[in-house]
Amino acid sequence: MVKIKTSEELIKSHKKFASELDMKFHCEEGKRAIVVCGGTGCLSSNSHDLLLRLQELIKENGLEDRVTANIVGCFGFCSQGPFVKIFPEETLYTKVKVEDAEEIIQKDIIGGEVVERLLFIDPQSKQRVAKQHEINFYKLQKRDIALKGNAEINPEDINEAIGQGAFLALNKALHMSRQEVITEVLNSGLRGRGGAGFPTGRKWQFAYDVQSDEKYVVCNGDEGDPGAFMDRSIIEGNPINVIEGMMIEAYAIGAKNGYFYIRAEYPIAVNRLKNAIKQCEELGLLGDNILGTDFSFRCHIRLGAGAFVCGEETALLNSIEGQRGMPRPRPPFPAVKGLWGKPSVINNVETLANVPFILLHGAKEYAAIGTERSKGTKVFALGGKVNNVGLVEVPMGITLRQLIFDIGGGIPNGKKFKAIQTGGPSGGCLTEKDLDTPIDYDNLVAAGSMMGSGGAIVMDEDNCMVDVAKFYMTFICDESCGKCSPCRIGTKRCLEILTKITDGKGTMEDLEELKNLANVIKSNSLCGLGQTAPNPILSTMNAFYDEYVAHIVDKKCPAHVCKTLMQYKIIEEKCVGCGMCARNCPANTIVKTDIVPVGKNPSLPLRVHRIDPSNCVKCGLCQSNCRFGAVIKD
Repeated sequence: MVKIKTSEELIKSHKKFASELDMKFHCEEGKRAIVVCGGTGCLSSNSHDLLLRLQELIKENGLEDRVTANIVGCFGFCSQGPFVKIFPEETLYTKVKVEDAEEIIQKDIIGGEVVERLLFIDPQSKQRVAKQHEINFYKLQKRDIALKGNAEINPEDINEAIGQGAFLALNKALHMSRQEVITEVLNSGLRGRGGAGFPTGRKWQFAYDVQSDEKYVVCNGDEGDPGAFMDRSIIEGNPINVIEGMMIEAYAIGAKNGYFYIRAEYPIAVNRLKNAIKQCEELGLLGDNILGTDFSFRCHIRLGAGAFVCGEETALLNSIEGQRGMPRPRPPFPAVKGLWGKPSVINNVETLANVPFILLHGAKEYAAIGTERSKGTKVFALGGKVNNVGLVEVPMGITLRQLIFDIGGGIPNGKKFKAIQTGGPSGGCLTEKDLDTPIDYDNLVAAGSMMGSGGAIVMDEDNCMVDVAKFYMTFICDESCGKCSPCRIGTKRCLEILTKITDGKGTMEDLEELKNLANVIKSNSLCGLGQTAPNPILSTMNAFYDEYVAHIVDKKCPAHVCKTLMQYKIIEEKCVGCGMCARNCPANTIVKTDIVPVGKNPSLPLRVHRIDPSNCVKCGLCQSNCRFGAVIKD
């Protein structure tokens, strides 16, 4: 690699690689380009083998001078992957298998004919859709800020990132004063995407104002919320964009070293980040006197062991230092006394991914997106009981209804929407009455939840909200560092009460105790983990109090989820006496009766079956094996 030593050389390289990238997207006559999704979800469905097979077929058919095949980042529409996209036509193929590669090469690349069976089928119109931008999942999104480059550039090739404009924002920042850079971020209205929503520019300003011989910047990639994969996907799809955001931050506060703290469970993200840092160093974009200026900066990676509490910034700092990941009392805040006692700024992956756009396009253009107090876009990991599971980037201010029903495609199997959990274990459950709430920091808090890092889990009528609260409290108990008593002991007592209720042993006094205990934990815990831990309990008690009462008074779980309060029952009118349920019962608890099914010939040997509830282990095999819908939960 030829080093890029000056601004002029960067701009020259950008023009060169931009031209090559343009040729990839708008190929010359007769030339084509194939890109394959390289996000974790698609890789787990063999997209890497698919890419290798495509490359193999290109070589076998002597097409090397006519077509290329490369990996790109996450397309976002996870429930439809793996994806293959063909340029310049921009034909998008979904749910592509390795064995489909030959048909794509023969029929599309050689024959110029679209492979109709691999196109996305719109669930409403039942029509096949060939273009990505015509799919409803993408129509309301704005995937060019935090998710810039995803599904477009090869995340393992720095030249493609430079061609798309990488480091132009850094170059602009290096020709501004440090205070001017901070002011630009302040004016943009960018708030931390890690959950709390603290103004990013103010955090930078605090660190800039502190006099110190050494300062640090830290990227928090310790994404631990159940169902969350935003930060992982951003790094996997365009690690250079995050590195550039960190470099701009470092220049602004006067730091020379930055640390990426990432979960070891994200091997693809870690490897692509390592590769990106190495390529930046080889080009001279990391190291001493970057772009001919007096700015010198180096990146380091620290792997987290998977402790959820290390998402809290002071616990994260302790972990980087080699100490046990436990929160520190504040003040002093990290911007004053952080990593190794020096001023430090911690921003999460998505926050840093927003910074290059702000510097390159200006605070005014960024602030034009979103709401009055929440600017820009937000990346969500949309999951749970929703048709279109995936990674989305939407402007702040979009409503929950639009997120769930327009982008998410609604609830599967005609089920009724019940709730959406935003903010992970720290958030709360919002219900149908909240569907028209604009998504931003303040509105979600006012509704009883929070933005969090961006997890959004949709639930339908089959979810028990007491069980949901119990699930999140189990997670919190496992992840509590144990440093403070309200969190260490209080969350355990909450879990015990919730377990008592779901086992049908709860009392109305338990509900009052649970609520009081939750408020004590919220008010007295040391860090954000404990302070927000009771949110799932309080929000579900507020919106679904009747479900708690049903568990206690009626000894029933309305959603038929809590096993202790549920039993399987055979409807005699539907039973045909086939015996499939009895043959698959591991506890031998299903017996044949002398009752003849209603409407059946008494002379036939078929007899209906019944379940003995005293021996039933409630495994559900009887229901899953019954082809006549005769077995139900009661």
